[in-house]
Amino acid sequence: MRSFPFTADVYFSLFETYNSAIWPAQLVAYGLGIVALVLAVRPLAAGARIVLAMLSAFWLWNGIAYHLMYFFQINFAALGFAVLFALQGVLFAAMAIGGRRDFRFQPDLIGWSGVLFCLFALVGYPLLGWIAGHGWPRAAAFGLAPAPTAIFTFGVLMMLEGRVPLYLAVIPLLWSLAGGSAAVFLLRVPEDWSLLLGGIVGFGLLVWKRRQQSTS
Repeated sequence: MRSFPFTADVYFSLFETYNSAIWPAQLVAYGLGIVALVLAVRPLAAGARIVLAMLSAFWLWNGIAYHLMYFFQINFAALGFAVLFALQGVLFAAMAIGGRRDFRFQPDLIGWSGVLFCLFALVGYPLLGWIAGHGWPRAAAFGLAPAPTAIFTFGVLMMLEGRVPLYLAVIPLLWSLAGGSAAVFLLRVPEDWSLLLGGIVGFGLLVWKRRQQSTS
């Protein structure tokens, strides 16, 4: 007896409906993602505030527009995810408004990993989905779907200057573990191996970054 509340076909059909309804928001999200990556690598005054505000908007959108308005139709657990994603958006908004954060790209393991995570979220994840047969309009769009948004978030956090508060990475990690494992093992979505492994590796790199800076 099948215990999971929906099938992979239902899941990707939902994405098709969702993407059609919100078009052309995907173009805006990709544009913002490119701007965010440029600001992280070549920082400007107030660049970190701008990028954190973008992340806030992405997480709030995912919580309300995706989880609450669409994913909840096939999975009641989406209500809890909506709350967590909205909370993550509020945390980023609070840091954008009141925090003093800057980007200072360092050409080391953490810095380049951050760039790779961001590029993967923008290009690699949808490419893997296309190879797996989940191309447009059934694709999980950057910034407007949880998986690429979580991966991109880890990349941005790696490039922030100083010791990044780990609480900013807890909800992305939880989604990587919960959403990634469900997609991989129950729905057989191969591209979400990158979400599952990316969350573990990304969180581990952030912990390592904090330890390095605490001993330097």
